[in-house]
Amino acid sequence: MVRYTSARMAAGAGRATVLGAAALALVLPLTACSAGGKSEAPTGGTSRSAAGAASPSPSPTVDPDAYRHALTGALRPLDSALRTVDGAREGGALSKALDSAAGRAETAADALETVAAPGNALSGNSQLATALRALGQDLRSARGSGGRCATSPRVELDTAHGPQSVKEAARALKALGYDTSLRLPRTERARHRRLANGAFVRDGGRGGLGRLTVNNGTGSDAVVTLTRGSRTAFSVYVRKGSKATVRSVNSGAYTVYFTTGEDWNGGKRSFTRGCSFEKFDDKANFRTVRVAGGTQYTVLTFTLNKVIGGNASTSTVPPGEYPS
Repeated sequence: MVRYTSARMAAGAGRATVLGAAALALVLPLTACSAGGKSEAPTGGTSRSAAGAASPSPSPTVDPDAYRHALTGALRPLDSALRTVDGAREGGALSKALDSAAGRAETAADALETVAAPGNALSGNSQLATALRALGQDLRSARGSGGRCATSPRVELDTAHGPQSVKEAARALKALGYDTSLRLPRTERARHRRLANGAFVRDGGRGGLGRLTVNNGTGSDAVVTLTRGSRTAFSVYVRKGSKATVRSVNSGAYTVYFTTGEDWNGGKRSFTRGCSFEKFDDKANFRTVRVAGGTQYTVLTFTLNKVIGGNASTSTVPPGEYPS
């Protein structure tokens, strides 16, 4: 339970027979007896050893230039798709480019698994085909779910194993004189952007006397948003282990939402990693009234982390329903 407080200011035998029959069956084919009781060698031509019969014929030599041509043909469409990923802007264009490149990576892997490679390139060719399959999976995963968590595909690719595996396989083939001519898209390192504690992400205007204090004892930064109907009154940033107070809250019943995570993307108004979206089940009621000798107004305190004796429950909110 999380908590809010208010004040008015003021979960045996038969086995031997079987063994003898088995031994007899093994002995009989070894010799053939003539009528005189002498052993005879089998007739019908010369004999040869089983090992000689199983010896494979030598593999034909693969022309290195023919392999280079096949390698280039398999990788050219993928290289073009990866260049498109490199230049695409984040959003729909980048998601579309990632999906297309993933398909091209899988097609290239199929081609390499059937191509004839010279003996010195067999291992590297197989390594590259496996790496391309992993790359295709990583490209699709980097697209994300399209939810409110503003994950950057380029950040996801920076820590993926597929691109690194492709680089290693390409280096192995290049050392043998087989250039892959494959350019992987640029990536980005994970960022750790934060706003100042108590900074407003959005402020729809306040002019009352109500006061809201938010204690964030969670392990992540948070943004707390109060709405009336479909309208956002304000959103305030509260760093982990900190508290922030919003003054001048207008009278009314508000739904209190909060999102937690890491790396705040101001343009998308969302964290990029470890996102969660929740709301308090009870509304926050602020009221300002005139009383004898002055004015009475509401002061509320919300604690985002679970506390002993908390009197407010929360529910998970689908990302698409979280107020923007």
